[in-house]
Amino acid sequence: MSRVLVFKTSVASLADLLKLQPLLDTVLEGSGCWNFDLDDCDRVLRVEGDTQPRAVIQTLASAGFQCEELSD
Repeated sequence: MSRVLVFKTSVASLADLLKLQPLLDTVLEGSGCWNFDLDDCDRVLRVEGDTQPRAVIQTLASAGFQCEELSD
């Protein structure tokens, strides 16, 4: 079952986003989608798919970015 996860991140630019694109695509394994709102003060990452929050957080951390799940 697909779900929507929302994260606060330290991703600040298009260059950062391009660095993360292949990593996030790998985490979702083609079974979902993701997008960033870099204009939001929390630089929100929205992930829709069958993945665990921990996998997304660890992926961003491994690339040098902060990431924390936002609650409803």
